[in-house]
Amino acid sequence: MLKIYNTLTRKKEEFQPCVPGKVGMYVCGMTVYDYCHIGHARVMVVFDTVARYFRHKGYELTYVRNITDIDDKIINRAHENGEDFTALTQRFIDAMHEDERALNVLPPDIEPKATQSIPDIIGMIEALIAKGLAYVGANGDVFYSVSKFDGYGKLSGKNLADLQAGERVDVDQAKQDPLDFVLWKMAKAGEPFWNSPWGQGRPGWHIECSAMSTCCLGNHFDIHGGGMDLQFPHHENEIAQSEGSTGETFVNYWMHNGFVRVDNEKMSKSLGNFFTVREVLKQYQPEVIRFFILLSHYRSPLNYSDEQLNDAKAGLTRLYTALRDVEIIDAPIEEKYKNRFEQAMDDDFNTPVAISVLFEIATELNKAKQNKEIQKVEKLAVTFINLAGLLGLLQQKPDGFLKGIVTNISISGFTEDAIANITVTVEDSDAYINEKIQLRLNAKKEKNWTLADQIRDELKKQGVILEDKPDGSTNWRRE
Repeated sequence: MLKIYNTLTRKKEEFQPCVPGKVGMYVCGMTVYDYCHIGHARVMVVFDTVARYFRHKGYELTYVRNITDIDDKIINRAHENGEDFTALTQRFIDAMHEDERALNVLPPDIEPKATQSIPDIIGMIEALIAKGLAYVGANGDVFYSVSKFDGYGKLSGKNLADLQAGERVDVDQAKQDPLDFVLWKMAKAGEPFWNSPWGQGRPGWHIECSAMSTCCLGNHFDIHGGGMDLQFPHHENEIAQSEGSTGETFVNYWMHNGFVRVDNEKMSKSLGNFFTVREVLKQYQPEVIRFFILLSHYRSPLNYSDEQLNDAKAGLTRLYTALRDVEIIDAPIEEKYKNRFEQAMDDDFNTPVAISVLFEIATELNKAKQNKEIQKVEKLAVTFINLAGLLGLLQQKPDGFLKGIVTNISISGFTEDAIANITVTVEDSDAYINEKIQLRLNAKKEKNWTLADQIRDELKKQGVILEDKPDGSTNWRRE
């Protein structure tokens, strides 16, 4: 039985879908005013893995991940650039999809945009006003009245009285209570706007997700996910809005992935300590980044450093090396490994334990290859590929990965910058390396060990590792 840690109840619970055999999952997506950083990559990879596993378990999944394409940051960035906000958001939506494909993240089933959901947002705000849960403030903005919603703080564990005591009183006195938050914001001169019963304006951030999730999945659905930083106030406000407007339970299971940390501080744009996905892709293959993310449990902090990424690269290299020179044919899967892998994933998607099963298979596969146990090799290899595929891993040809050639993405869908990041140089090309290997083999035949060692060391300085095989041939991989 699949168990999920539910942030709402603070414990692992057996997963019981609202509708037998079906799952509705909504994940808060990106605000598209800049390139995705590693924190965004973690959200994409974590919930892509969750989606893959639900489908493996036989569920009919509807996975929704929204795009926030209107907010203050977007408006300000577009103004700084002197461009229309729609041009800015489309550029970064395209860039997000490029990063997504590079990380082997499958697209969500539905990807709603805030700007395409304005009628639904207005409808939800009208329902909240009709129920006395929202009001028009002194400045014309529409606010949610937090004190009128019973149970506010149940997701984050925050007490309403404590929150009120800690809040300063707003200077403009636009709100009836300092905790109240905006649902509809009146447009300033020169800002984008939509017509509404309260005048020209745009939606607040929190109401966007309430409207998009319920419109795509219904008033009551199974799973809502996102980064831990969204737990309060964003997700807390979503509950208040959604349950306040519909009168139904909003979500059964809340899933939050942990922070990415750099030097013991949370990675974020506000702190200026973030690394974009495309920056990291200049140094590491995309699958290394995905593997690095999955090596930590999704709820744990993820410590970003070159050392951690290098360890991930070494580990993934070990897995791909086990598959080298193995022909994949249709063969029965080793049930004992499959069962242990699924036990790990059934325990709140425990990818580190699931990956440890992959390393065990790699060890056994290497032994079987050495002992020339052909049937065992075939069975282990099929098991290996199938289980790794549930994590979005080992989907490239082993030689391609080991030689640094990216094969699991569509180059045609990439910008020129992204292509430059994954293109090998002429000096590091296969032809150059193979020529050097042949020279070394000739030197060894002539017992010129000094030249053979010199060629090996020369290639090592370029990050190319040679592996001599018992039959006298030589494999190579990138360090």
